[in-house]
Amino acid sequence: MTTDILTQNFFEIFDVPVSFEVDLELVQQRYRELQKAVHPDKFVNASDQEKRISMQQTSWINEASNTLRQPIDRAIYLLKLKGIDLNLENETTMDAMFLMEQMEMREGLSEIRSKDDPLAELDRLYAQLKNDMKGMMENFSLAYKNENIDDAKEWIRKMQFMQKAQKEVDELTAKIEDELF
Repeated sequence: MTTDILTQNFFEIFDVPVSFEVDLELVQQRYRELQKAVHPDKFVNASDQEKRISMQQTSWINEASNTLRQPIDRAIYLLKLKGIDLNLENETTMDAMFLMEQMEMREGLSEIRSKDDPLAELDRLYAQLKNDMKGMMENFSLAYKNENIDDAKEWIRKMQFMQKAQKEVDELTAKIEDELF
């Protein structure tokens, strides 16, 4: 068993280009192949060292797969590979118009139950958020390709807002559906 996996970055593990655009089907296929090769179940009768390495490799492969599958995590990881640590806990977008739009959207969410068809409104809002997120991902990708790190960081911050808004819409939709049915 080789420990090379433990020294590779997440893109190298899955043999995909270091890019925001990732072939997720290829990542999934390669993930299954790697898991078959290094999964701890395959090393039940191996030495303690081989078992430990298998566990480390499996953990690293899982972390890599999860990171590449999630657009915001993938974007943050791309910046990390350039030596830039982004602390989203302490950083937020400074785009006042964007922040105002977020506040208005959340106000609309709080009033959604008063609408004639709140589920239809939530579906419309979710579609809009999904479309906005797609545009933000494209903008991040372009900023990253052009080495415009400040803009790339800003797009990540905005994507984080969109992801949180999508989650809120999902949760409210589920809650209203539970109440109606």
